[in-house]
Amino acid sequence: MKLPILTTLTAALLSTTALADEIWVTNEKDDTISVIDIETMEVVRTIETGERPRGITFSKDFSVVYICASDSDAVQVMDPETGEILYDLPSGEDPEQFVLHPDNRHLYIANEDDAITTVVDTETRTVVAQIDVGIEPEGMAVSPDGKIAITTSETTNMAHWIDTETQTLFANTLVDSRPRHAEFVKDGTELWVSAEIGGTISIFDVATQTEKAKIDFEIDNIHPDRVQPVGFEFTNGDTHAFVALGPSNHVAVVNAETYEVEEYILVGRRVWHMDFNRDRSLIFTTNGVSGDVTVVDVASRKALKSIKVGRFPWGAAFRPTE
Repeated sequence: MKLPILTTLTAALLSTTALADEIWVTNEKDDTISVIDIETMEVVRTIETGERPRGITFSKDFSVVYICASDSDAVQVMDPETGEILYDLPSGEDPEQFVLHPDNRHLYIANEDDAITTVVDTETRTVVAQIDVGIEPEGMAVSPDGKIAITTSETTNMAHWIDTETQTLFANTLVDSRPRHAEFVKDGTELWVSAEIGGTISIFDVATQTEKAKIDFEIDNIHPDRVQPVGFEFTNGDTHAFVALGPSNHVAVVNAETYEVEEYILVGRRVWHMDFNRDRSLIFTTNGVSGDVTVVDVASRKALKSIKVGRFPWGAAFRPTE
């Protein structure tokens, strides 16, 4: 049966709205979040936050979004539907990055100025532990089984291994200069840590905490000092890593089995972090100096579009809207 025109149009509009997933981007110089509609690849909302928002992550059910408002010394909890800040969590001073435990309850927060990792219970809104780590902690990761948390310290040049049951350190491993980001991959058997000034990614065997490989980066006609790995994300099946290389203005595509760099993709200026869309066919990079987000097609490894956001975009997080 042929549907009335009005019904057909309404159904189409509802379908478009339902599929309009989002990328949320923190703008550290504007104290805002830019919300990008993935369907239209345009900013559809700008939301005010506390001072200098950087790290951003959603709860497992996407009912709230957590924001590291670094200069406000707070982790803010926001309703993503309304953009209202519901309350602040006690976070320690200068929270920069954090990671949500698989239990969807505990946040592990790197406090750059205090050289500690703060563990916050998001349900009781209380600090359950503060763990001494190295100087200027930044990167945070947690293993898929939730048993290990990692903090990287920029000045101490270490990855600190935390037992999440006892909230104590059980290992410290050296990496190259100024570690930034960490991720567990391959079902938690490997840990990758980027070193911004060292220009490398170190790969550790999680069972032994020993280094098993190291990745170097080299881009034609760009001075090595400008090739600075920071954030990175993995494709489906952990087959490849897309690595932000800071002021080199490129993203590297790394084979996660051979640890070889397969390609470099030119994006915006000072690429910092990134996140994927729903099926990981697109990746969105935050480019601080150019104040935009580059959309990269994962299959072709080509930059498709640049989307203007706020000043100094830093973090990125995917949000499904259905």
